Amino acid sequence: MLHSALGFRGGVTAPHRAAALAGRDVLMAGGDAIQAMVAAAATIAVTYPHMNGLGGDAFWLIKRKGEAPVAISGSGRAAALATPGWYAERGHAAIPTRGSHAALIVPGAVASWQKALELVPATKRLPLKTLLAEAIHYARDGMAVTGNQAETTRGKLAGLKDQTGFAEIYLPGGAPPLAGMKMQQQALGALLDALAEDGLESFYNGDIAATHGRFLKSEGSPLRQEDFTGFAATRETPLTVTTSAGRLYNMVPPTQGVASLMILALFDRLGVTEAEGFDHLHGLIEATKQAFRLRNRDLGDPDAMAEPAQDWLTASRLDALAAGIDMSRAQEWPDPERKGDTIWMGAMDAEGTSVSFIQSVFWEFGSGLTCPTTGIVFENRGAGFSLTPGPNQLAPGKRPFHTLNPALAELADGRVMAYGTMGGDGQPQTQAALFTRYAHFGQGLQQAITAPRWLLGKTWGDASTTLKLEGRFDPALVAALAGAGHVVERVADFSDMMGHAGALVRHPDGLIEGASDPRSDGAAVVF
Repeated sequence: MLHSALGFRGGVTAPHRAAALAGRDVLMAGGDAIQAMVAAAATIAVTYPHMNGLGGDAFWLIKRKGEAPVAISGSGRAAALATPGWYAERGHAAIPTRGSHAALIVPGAVASWQKALELVPATKRLPLKTLLAEAIHYARDGMAVTGNQAETTRGKLAGLKDQTGFAEIYLPGGAPPLAGMKMQQQALGALLDALAEDGLESFYNGDIAATHGRFLKSEGSPLRQEDFTGFAATRETPLTVTTSAGRLYNMVPPTQGVASLMILALFDRLGVTEAEGFDHLHGLIEATKQAFRLRNRDLGDPDAMAEPAQDWLTASRLDALAAGIDMSRAQEWPDPERKGDTIWMGAMDAEGTSVSFIQSVFWEFGSGLTCPTTGIVFENRGAGFSLTPGPNQLAPGKRPFHTLNPALAELADGRVMAYGTMGGDGQPQTQAALFTRYAHFGQGLQQAITAPRWLLGKTWGDASTTLKLEGRFDPALVAALAGAGHVVERVADFSDMMGHAGALVRHPDGLIEGASDPRSDGAAVVF
């Protein structure tokens, strides 16, 4: 039997144990779930640098007791110089995925931390030095390289080793680090210390922004200091849909949060009554295809979309899409994938605040471009822009399509669930697996995360769009899916490509349960 962590005082779940512990320490010091998440976000930016960092973006869903959930968008915007013409003049038919030309988005993560902290009453705010203490410690005194970071660095070395500043920090001795090796990031530690002293807004104004502006200009990036000045995260109203399980929430565009909600709302219309059988997997996979087709065609910066994403969640729209699902046959699936590596984390406190949070630099180590003075690796999320007309065409100040989407639900029986995962196209699929197992079919929270998962679409270095199934699925179920027309591929029993999921649930009596993914290096700390 797989057991969730249980407690009443608070909980944090993260794909790196140090981040979960940093969040727990803030809760124990009297901070709330928002402050705990800032501590966890800063810590994991140091200890899991291949998946996220201060040079990336971040998104929040925050639910406080007795209040409607709010969203915070830390979606970076394109540089003023970033136009299709700028890239055409430099010989690019598409935006590069590595190097200085891939670094074209103002990082929004730190601004999102600042915006979230504005929701904390002044009388309950802990000093920034307290919130960033563990991150500073691990950066300056060193952290143990995880097996995931070591493996990722080896696998992606060809595209990263020659990027300015990368080898100096992440290739000690000129080679990928080994798991367990001590890695120090002194420049990043000094930057975090400066943020603790001068405030998070100093990332975008003053000396830090000037340093980044000079570095990026010298490397040939379109980003300039002026792009950082005055940048701010925004507070938004989350997307929402009601199903038989309760009221579900997710992030607004340019994230794919609407696709995650659509999959669950479509599945709810299929009348599936049992977990883990053909109808469960096939129904979710076919719902994914319906949601992804609309996402791939029409989702982008909300200012450029033909209609609001909330309109995609009307009952009539969902009914029509559900009617197009054949519960005995698979539709063909040649559509393009969305890549990305990320971290998701959750936090809850005893006073009733719940946080679902996600932070990323897009591909592993983002653009690879690393500022030696600050230790910041700049994201390559701008590679998600198109250079051709459409809702996701590059333009100055525009926000690119994001795979990132933190999820939260108010279940019909009064439970509040914060959940999510990393994994590009796999994010909505893993969310659907986790949520339906727990909320529809009554599986334990840890069981729902540990159970075998699937991924429809491509993986790194793979040209196929197969349905990939972890090896622990019943062979009879795999045969049934293949017989229905799914192009099936078996992968490892616990495959990293299936994402690093996590979840926290608050029960009406105040009990908090938490779970983390055995595919990650993380933990659910509930006390």
